[in-house]
Amino acid sequence: MNTQIELKLLKEIEELRKEINLLKGIDTNQPPTYQYSKIKDTTLKALFNITKKLDNSIFEEWFNSPIVIDNAVESFLAALITKNQFLVESYNEEDLKVYYIIPLLNKIDFMLKDEGIRGFYELPMSYVTDKFILNGTCDFVVSEGLIDSKKPYFFIQEFKKHEEYNNPRPQLLAELITAVELNSWKFIKGAYITGCNWHFVILERLALHQYQYAISTQFRHYFKAVNLYRRLDRCALPPYKFIKSKKLDSRGLIFVLGFVPHPNLHAIFV
Repeated sequence: MNTQIELKLLKEIEELRKEINLLKGIDTNQPPTYQYSKIKDTTLKALFNITKKLDNSIFEEWFNSPIVIDNAVESFLAALITKNQFLVESYNEEDLKVYYIIPLLNKIDFMLKDEGIRGFYELPMSYVTDKFILNGTCDFVVSEGLIDSKKPYFFIQEFKKHEEYNNPRPQLLAELITAVELNSWKFIKGAYITGCNWHFVILERLALHQYQYAISTQFRHYFKAVNLYRRLDRCALPPYKFIKSKKLDSRGLIFVLGFVPHPNLHAIFV
C-alpha cells in the first residue's frame, strides 16, 4: 500500500470517527489522539514535515570519542554474552528485556542522585496541541527528576521482532518529537531495537513540527556489547551537562559521545 492511499484511508477513518462520536454525543471538536505504540510512518507524515537524512556523519563525534572500560565491566559483558548468545535469537520481548537489556542498563547505572537523574521504565508521556495529541507509555527513558520525570532526554524503544512487527522506529520518532517540543531543544538522541539489532537515532528540530533524523548503521547487540555499553553509558547526563560532569572521564556518558574499538575484547564482541 503506497503512502497516498494510506493517508487517504487515515483521513477517511478520522472522518468516520467524528461521525460516530457525533452520533454518541461526544464533542467532535476535540483533537484526535495518537498513541506512541500504534504510530506508523504514514501518521508521522500526516502530522509532521519529517525527513530522513541519507548521511551518517552526524554520528561521527558521538561514535569516535575515546572511552576507558575497566576490567570489571569487561568481565561483566563477557559473562552476559556467554550466558545469552545461544538463546537470544529465540527470546520473546520480555525474555530479551529481562535477561539482556535490563542487566546492561542496570550495569551502566542511570541512578545519579547528585545530578537528579535516573532511568524510568514504562513512563507515561503526552504532547498536546490544538490539532492533535500524542500520548502513551515509553519503554525506557533517561530523565531529570528522581521521583517524577521532569525533563526526558534519551529514549529506548525496546525489542520488536522486526520493523514490520509493530514498527518501533516511528514510535521512537514520535517520542523524540514530543521531547524536543516539551524541552524546547534542537537535538535529541534515542535508540530502537529490532530483533537482535540496535539502531541509534538523532532527531533535529528545524522548526515547529519540522524535523529531520538520521539512523546509524545497525549492529547486533550481543556481538557488540562493549560498543553498546559505551553508547549507553554516555547517555547518563543530558547534553548541556556533559562538559561540567565528572562522569565524562570516569564513565564516558556513552550514548551521547562515544564508541572506540577495545582491543582486549575484540575477539569476544566483534
